[in-house]
Amino acid sequence: MKTDGVADLSGVLLASLEALAAAGQAEAACRLAGQACAALRRSDPAACQRFNVLLHRLTRHVA
Repeated sequence: MKTDGVADLSGVLLASLEALAAAGQAEAACRLAGQACAALRRSDPAACQRFNVLLHRLTRHVA
């Protein structure tokens, strides 16, 4: 069975960023989500969009 490595790693990174934000580091999680989105923008727009959604959701928690 072939898996999409980018999708697998994106899922791990998304979960990690959510945990980072839950631990009180929402600003750091936002910065990293933005970097991931920029890195994936051309090569995997669907993965980029997932990070973009997380980024916008987390910005409400940044002081």
